[in-house]
Parts: sequence; structure tokens; C-alpha cells
Amino acid sequence: MTDTSSATDASDDNGPKNHRTIDRVTQILEEVVYHPGIGFAEIARALGAPKSSVHGFIRGLQAKGWLYEDNRRFYLGPAVYGLTLASGHIRAGQVTQADLDALHEATGLTVFLGVEAGDHLIYIGESGTDALTGFAARSNIRRLLLNTAGGKALLVARPDVDRESYLRRQQAENPELVSEFLAEFADISKTRVARNYRHHGAQLALSTVVRNQAGESVGAAILIGQASEMKPREAKLRKTLLKHVDSWATHKVSAREPI
Repeated sequence: MTDTSSATDASDDNGPKNHRTIDRVTQILEEVVYHPGIGFAEIARALGAPKSSVHGFIRGLQAKGWLYEDNRRFYLGPAVYGLTLASGHIRAGQVTQADLDALHEATGLTVFLGVEAGDHLIYIGESGTDALTGFAARSNIRRLLLNTAGGKALLVARPDVDRESYLRRQQAENPELVSEFLAEFADISKTRVARNYRHHGAQLALSTVVRNQAGESVGAAILIGQASEMKPREAKLRKTLLKHVDSWATHKVSAREPI
């Protein structure tokens, strides 16, 4: 007679199994994914767990960059988006890698796709990066909105109340950046394109907001290149950027782009 119990046990050991710690971490991340800006008490309530038992998990995820806290609200941290960027593939279904590649080919410039995470801009896609811009994007994934063209474009697109609240928070630490943004606000609103200089004026960035079919801002497309090469054709680059990004608004959103 054949003993099948040991074979069954071995098969069970090799298969996927729930683990209490992993389940709790996964639940926390899923709550933040689907409810960005969720509070600590709300997370504990959603998990049906006492705050004391959830606290350690959240602080551990913060320490490793999987979550970050802003004004007592939690958002996905740069580690999540860093994996996406490092993989070389976009997982935001509305804008595909082919979309970014087409914009790069039309302009000859580095293209980034950025999204808001709290008060920061995080790149989640790229096309045509050279060694310098690629390294910079990977080594500094989370950027202050006020300090980037993409962030400025997204700030202009925010509801007035949200934008004013953000600017008040930044006034104490970054008064010069706030003043610069306010001086540029009318032009960005009118042209739909924000600009920013980097590396002491050597690099120029142009950005516009990516919107979904409902007209809601969901991200920003950014062109980056040498200022000396971009400035003579800036008007044409702006038109090309708007043309491509406006076409993305008609795309249907899929949960994940195949890789």
C-alpha cells in the first residue's frame, strides 16, 4: 500500500500559504493604494485591528520607503515607484510605454511620466533617458512639487482650496519657491505648460498635465533636455507636447500594461 500522506504534505509545503505578517502588510498597502491620504485610525479600522498592533507595521513600511506620511496622511512611498521605474515598464494603464516612446521620437528629448504622491512628484515612466537624466531620476525618485516643471503643472491643475493649502504648508520652508510659482501661475494656466531650469540653467524642462477621459488630472508628462538646444524650438516643443498628451486623454484605463 502506498503512503500518500507524506507526498501530500510535501506538496502543501511547496504551495502558496497565507502568512499573518505578510497578510497584514499587504492589507495596509492595499488600503493606501485605494485610499491615498488615508489616516492611521482609518487604516486600523479597515483592518479590524487595534491601533497598537498596526503601528509597528506602518512605521516599518515608512522606514523602508514603502509608505510615507504627510500631515498625518499616508501615501505610497518612493520605494514602490522606484521598482516601477527601475523595471523600465509603466504600470499606469492610461499611458503606455509606446506613448512615451512616440513623444520621445517626436521631440528627440528625454520624456518622463510623473504622478503626485502627497506633496511630491514621483516618476513612474521614462523614455529616451541618457546616463545623466536616468541616474538623476533613479537616485532622487521623490521630488518637491514646487521644484519641478511637472509638479508646477500639477499644482496649477489642483482645486483652489487644495493648492492654497499646499502653498501655506510650503511657505515657511520654501518661501522663494512659493513666490516663484505664484509669479508663474498665470502663464502656466494660460499656456497649460510649465517650465523649469535645472543644473544652473543648463537643462530645461517643459511639462503639461495628463488628464483622463473625465478631465481629471492623473499625472504629468515632462520633456527634459539641454536648454541651449530646446530654447530655439521651444514653441514647437510646446505644441508637440500638448498634441501628444491631449491624445492620451482618450485612452481607456487598463489595470496594468503587459510586460
